[in-house]
Amino acid sequence: MAVTSGKGGVGKTFVSANLAAALAARGERVLVLDADLGLANLDVVLNLHPKLTLHDVFTERCTLEQAILPAPGGFHVLLAGSGMVEYSRLTPDVRDKLLHILETVKPRFDWVVLDTGAGISDVVLFAVSMANDVLVVATPEPTSLTDAYATIKVLATQQNRRHVGLVINQANRPGEGKLICGQLQQVLQRFVGPTPGQTFKLELLSEVKNDQMVRQAVLKRQLLLEHYPGSDAAQAIRALATKLLEQRAAQP
Repeated sequence: MAVTSGKGGVGKTFVSANLAAALAARGERVLVLDADLGLANLDVVLNLHPKLTLHDVFTERCTLEQAILPAPGGFHVLLAGSGMVEYSRLTPDVRDKLLHILETVKPRFDWVVLDTGAGISDVVLFAVSMANDVLVVATPEPTSLTDAYATIKVLATQQNRRHVGLVINQANRPGEGKLICGQLQQVLQRFVGPTPGQTFKLELLSEVKNDQMVRQAVLKRQLLLEHYPGSDAAQAIRALATKLLEQRAAQP
């Protein structure tokens, strides 16, 4: 599953990490792969100080096994080094190495969550293309929604995706996520243009309330689900995990 966004700073890595913790709490084996190769920050969110990263795997300084680390929350992570300019472009070498890593880790885990970069660069779009399912994270801010629309449009037209999940983070009032999802769906139907016999579905999977506890957890580099489990946002993330597990169980 790829967790992505059009705009940076909307809580994409926060959602990835806490969703992984929620799935792990249900007994699932989860790996979060930091696919934001140039501006990685999953290590910051989890307060980890890795000695080995994807960079070391790419350059064969260590094995893949050595770079997969346990994280708070009961899941595992494969972290990317920050400021890796050489990996901010999708070269054939980067593409092949990412594919090989994903194929290698898939059998070991029930969920591989790809925490991608923001936007529609070739690296981000390739990371998303490797995933079966996509979660787009957005906030109610107009700039975030505009960029989310652009991202979803590219996924529908270039990757021929017919279903994308939406997480509205920092919702200001109940029902705001449903309203936003409906508006985006209308615009997408008009401009994406479904092929005959197919429709495009944007599904609201979670509405995470604007919660002061999220800010506290981020500032302290702690998982919200571990340190503020009763908060509104934590309950929303757990509900998202439940919905995803139910959807997977219903698949043929």
